[in-house]
Amino acid sequence: MQTTNPLPGMNPYLEGSWADVHTALIGFIREAVSEQLPMDLNARAEEEIEIQVDDATRNYRADVGVNELWPQGLPPLQAAIVSQGVMAVAEPEIIDVEELPHRWVEINDADGRLITVIEVLSPSNKTGVGRDTYLQRQLDLISAGVNLVEIDFLRQGQPVCRFEVAQTLRPATGTRYIVMATRALRPSRREIYYCPLREALPTIRVPLRPQDGDVALALQPLIDRVYLTGRYWQTSRRPLPAPALPAEDAKWMEETLQAAGLR
Repeated sequence: MQTTNPLPGMNPYLEGSWADVHTALIGFIREAVSEQLPMDLNARAEEEIEIQVDDATRNYRADVGVNELWPQGLPPLQAAIVSQGVMAVAEPEIIDVEELPHRWVEINDADGRLITVIEVLSPSNKTGVGRDTYLQRQLDLISAGVNLVEIDFLRQGQPVCRFEVAQTLRPATGTRYIVMATRALRPSRREIYYCPLREALPTIRVPLRPQDGDVALALQPLIDRVYLTGRYWQTSRRPLPAPALPAEDAKWMEETLQAAGLR
């Protein structure tokens, strides 16, 4: 059985475990970019926690982790209350609310000035209120003179390209992913990398300061590394994450997986 990525490009099965894939990919991107940076720049993996509250998104820096101290999810009652035995305390239903981490890679200079942000999109960035929040972040970064690279390896949700950009994208003839870069020097221009399902992912340009050359970020080795280290060949017998592939792409992928011994 083949344990390396059997597909030439992005593997749609990775979309079904995106939290883990996203975390690994952010780390690999940081490593690949950092190796090529000028000596006075640095790459950092950053994270916020996104929490949905009353149809609004709150962002918090994850500075300190809190460990679970109570096995049942609740602290014990005060000893005095227990000894008196005069108060019956109702047990609440416990519902765990998922906290969605927002992770990205940012490149800064030695003085802490933000140069470039690399975003790997998550489902929360492409749906509902989370998409609105992301689009505002996108606008804020570009308006602040920051280079922005956006990697969208998800078929679900709405694209985060703004209307005027979406209208000019090349029509898709099959399943594809997309990468979009915006340079601080040309904020009205978008550099689009199309990533068809049946082709290897491209090596893209990551812009830095005007006086610097671009960083070359090879995406295919990173996705292949995520697949291998995450042992994602184990998921190939599960249903493909939604949405369904077009019939021709589905047939091609099934034949490719069969040839790799994964069917």
